[in-house]
Amino acid sequence: MHDLYYKGRIHTRENHVNKGYNIKRTAKLGTEELPLTLVVTTDERQTEVAAIVSDNNLFANISIDADGAENIIELDAILNKPQTTTFEKKPNRNDPCSCGSGKKYKKCCA
Repeated sequence: MHDLYYKGRIHTRENHVNKGYNIKRTAKLGTEELPLTLVVTTDERQTEVAAIVSDNNLFANISIDADGAENIIELDAILNKPQTTTFEKKPNRNDPCSCGSGKKYKKCCA
């Protein structure tokens, strides 16, 4: 197969392979190969965060910086993954009505 499509367009597969997203990542964030980088302000907060990390079977490098701001965004992102929203399926026209009347949906509640 040649490099160009119709009217000189660049071949999309080769373009994606050369410049696309890395969808085959080998290391996930929070593993031994790629630990979390967390910054806390006090020793007490370090022990709290270390307990949270160990409870969730994660690995992290926790450093203390009393002058700077606390940065545990990576940990929050892993613990609070967004949930997929699902909706109740609306009945089709010829399905029985959900109100319990025994009629078809199209003649009852539609």
